[in-house]
Amino acid sequence: MVIKSFRLISTMLACLMAGAAHSAVVASVDRDRVEQNESFTLELRVDSNADLNPDLAVLEADFFIGQTSHLSNTSIINGKISRSKTWQISLMARRAGQLTIPPITVGGEQSNPVTITVSEPTAQPPGEADVYITAEVDTSETFVQAQILYTIKIYRAVATRQPALREPTFGGAEVLVEVAGDEQSYEAVINGRAYNVVERSFAVFPQESGEVSISPARFEARVLRNGRITGRKVFQSDAQTVTVNPIPAPPADYLDAAWLPARDVQLSDSWSREPDRLRAGEPISRTITISALGQLETQIPVNEPPTVDGVNVYPDKPALDRRFESGGIRGIRRDQYAMIANVAGDLELPAVELPWWDIDTSEWRVARLPARQVAIMPSLDAEPPAPAPVPVIEEEAAAPEPAASPAAPFWKLVAQILAILWFMTLVGWWWSTRPTRDQKAPAPVPLHKRQAAALKTARKAAIEGDAEALKSALFEWARLQWPDGAPRSLGELANRVSAPLSDELRSLSGASYGKGDRDWDGAALAKALRSFTVADPRSARGAGELLPPLMPESARG
Repeated sequence: MVIKSFRLISTMLACLMAGAAHSAVVASVDRDRVEQNESFTLELRVDSNADLNPDLAVLEADFFIGQTSHLSNTSIINGKISRSKTWQISLMARRAGQLTIPPITVGGEQSNPVTITVSEPTAQPPGEADVYITAEVDTSETFVQAQILYTIKIYRAVATRQPALREPTFGGAEVLVEVAGDEQSYEAVINGRAYNVVERSFAVFPQESGEVSISPARFEARVLRNGRITGRKVFQSDAQTVTVNPIPAPPADYLDAAWLPARDVQLSDSWSREPDRLRAGEPISRTITISALGQLETQIPVNEPPTVDGVNVYPDKPALDRRFESGGIRGIRRDQYAMIANVAGDLELPAVELPWWDIDTSEWRVARLPARQVAIMPSLDAEPPAPAPVPVIEEEAAAPEPAASPAAPFWKLVAQILAILWFMTLVGWWWSTRPTRDQKAPAPVPLHKRQAAALKTARKAAIEGDAEALKSALFEWARLQWPDGAPRSLGELANRVSAPLSDELRSLSGASYGKGDRDWDGAALAKALRSFTVADPRSARGAGELLPPLMPESARG
């Protein structure tokens, strides 16, 4: 009994020591760019089973501290108990500038510092408005295929009913529109009045030079004031215009550089294992990652594997991904290569260089991975060197050779023919499998160019009144946009795009499959195809959920 009690106490002490050893504190924020009068959320997470509380006094110098909530979590995996605790703290900056959230102490541990950018307040309500909407672009001048970040903000100081956001239409130069992250909700204090803010961002990529005109965004809702609900009201933002410059000439040192406009480009690599003890004949994998802020992952150019004498390189299928940041979409491309060295010795992997256009400074830059020296050791399967030949003392009279049988010349000829055929087979196999360095396979057409070609074909068919060619081009574009679940009918496609294109597609569907002869407006449909937004396949929201409940916390209860 005493032994069992001792074991139980030892186990409990070990769990407590393990929990204390892994009680690191991690700090993060939901937004790293805010205005001075806007709130944001600081999250603190600690992996510990102790009843601890953070010391928030260090925040009072630069921030107003709002509502604080916490959540405890306990899990048991393979008999091992793990506990964590998360705090969510609402903060508002006291001043503008680059502010750092200092390390916060929880028990005996401290969190990591977090830096945010706080700008001066820009939004001012028109008079004493209870509800208003703003829309802005991050730049008034850009380049072809460069990102324009378009942000809509809805301010509400009172509760609303039946809200609906009518997204703008884009005219002028042809554009591609993508949703830039999840919708955000926070608080703002303007002229001493508290507003609940809903923010939605779009990444707009112009496909040609010229001018992009953005119509006003419209917010419709019924306002709850003094216990009474008003009729449906419409609130409208200002229109925006952006000038799109053509693609500049490539840099003098990289005349064949692919066009990659972005705000930031990072180039990194990783290995399946460290190549410091690599032997000839052993495979190793290298992954080169390119990330570009303000660019789609499909626009990042193909990174050709470096050519090294004595090394066979076998590229794998690239992995494409994207991440949403405060600066918009960051496209990510990962190229993986299997590499096998044929001979032992010192090899130099050449530097990897990627020219790109900085849209903030309007100049060419080059992202680089430096060259790397790799020492290749001999293969373990290499044959040992042959021993030195032993000298033979010649006899004065050599013994006579045995007489060859009559069949020996025939079989010797057969063996020689078989050896020649075997050698020719080896040469043919080597010739068919050798890497062809001079002939490169043509680069695949980027996804966005195939989509633009399909839309162009659809617009031409709409203008010519060719319904069958129009539907074929539309379904081809839809297959490229949603490869895992393309719509199979015009009605389903209409549910995935914004107005007025959705309305025109329904008219076309009715004219094609409805009863009687019905007309459809090809010119209007062609115009609607020039600018529209699509449903984000990564979002879990339904088509009817345009906005979360639009009621400020102060108006509930």
